[in-house]
Amino acid sequence: MKNFIESIKSVWRIEELKNRIVFTLGLLLVYRFGAHVTLPGIDANQLASLAGQTDKGLGSILDMFTGGAFSKASVFALGIMPYISASIVVQLMGIAIPYLQKLQKDGESGRKKLNQITRWLTIGITLLQGPGYIYNLYQTIPSSAFLLGFDSFAFLFSSVLILTTGTIFAMWLGEKITDKGIGNGISLLIMVGILARLPQALFQEFSSRVTNNNGGPMLLVFEIVVWLLVIIACVLLVMAVRKIPVQYARRTTAGEFEQDATGGNRQWIPLKLNASGVMPIIFAQAIMFIPGVVAGLSKSDTSQSIAGAFSNIFGLWYNVVFALLIIIFTYFYTAITVPTNKMADDLKRSGGFIPGIKPGVETSDYLDKIMSLITFPGSLFLALIAIFPAIVVSVDVQQSWAMFYGGTSLIIMVGVAIDTIQQINTYLLNQHYDSLMKSGKNRKAVA
Repeated sequence: MKNFIESIKSVWRIEELKNRIVFTLGLLLVYRFGAHVTLPGIDANQLASLAGQTDKGLGSILDMFTGGAFSKASVFALGIMPYISASIVVQLMGIAIPYLQKLQKDGESGRKKLNQITRWLTIGITLLQGPGYIYNLYQTIPSSAFLLGFDSFAFLFSSVLILTTGTIFAMWLGEKITDKGIGNGISLLIMVGILARLPQALFQEFSSRVTNNNGGPMLLVFEIVVWLLVIIACVLLVMAVRKIPVQYARRTTAGEFEQDATGGNRQWIPLKLNASGVMPIIFAQAIMFIPGVVAGLSKSDTSQSIAGAFSNIFGLWYNVVFALLIIIFTYFYTAITVPTNKMADDLKRSGGFIPGIKPGVETSDYLDKIMSLITFPGSLFLALIAIFPAIVVSVDVQQSWAMFYGGTSLIIMVGVAIDTIQQINTYLLNQHYDSLMKSGKNRKAVA
């Protein structure tokens, strides 16, 4: 513990790192402030019904990602999610559209053009989602809450414009954090929004267990211990890798001749157990919106039953389909993001080989086989974590608190936290300090 505190102190001794952390915290504070600014023309005191709607179902997921801004009818009500959707669309389109494939290979200039395309697509998605959100307000909160009049065009136009501006501003904050702060800005905005709901969820569970004498404090302590164990499991899932040994030929010079000698440097190719990260859950979550919306268009009993089943995120059929989609999308996303052919070609060009495997096509097939084998348990583990909130709800845990036991929120928090700590460690090690995740005393700077 003492060594960890010393490492924390080391952070503030590095001027650039300190400035980046302060800059990041400042922009995150701006984002959280905007999440509490209600759209002009709405009486904030009459939003209780909207908050009640988002306490259950798919609305709770949207409200969690926006840090409560969705239920507050805030200027950041749509949050950064349109940008995430646009990024996913551009990434998937890159598989089929040659122009986008060319941009992906053009280095920094191509990346800038892809970012610009993503920004414009974000605006388009927000302009589509904005009216849908306003329509939801019309259906949910009392008509007296609209100060400009119920179903007013002036309110609709101004609100959609403000929601679009809010999303663009949130996107700008995220990009500035990435460029001049610490960590991935977009991911940090999502994580901060999720963490903003944690104290309230924990307090509600405390009230349920202790104040209402529903199990007592010991049961609450047990729930917290289980929650910490789930976090540890998520960390293991994010960090787990399968190391593939690689042998590099050692080149020696003898007079005017160069000879390849066996027994060169041995290195590893780290293949991640969960190479797709949180993307399969996001993909599956997006698909799970569709059946309920389509079924809701019909008034038949069967359609209404389907709509009800797919709007209950803690229901049996919802989670069965959700888990299957996650497993499918894990294989799909891993296949398009882990280029085993390119890895094999790069290995061959650099003079490396996997012991016992011929360079080239056989190496590519071998890596693809290993990825398929390790992706299966990884996808099962990811699916289990995704549906774990539904499991804990079944044992009488508050829904708001259960959301932190798994799903997209927990994976995002763990992944972003690890990524941010690794970036801080890079700064510390570059300045000859021990990292946050290692013990030992600070090393003196090397002259």
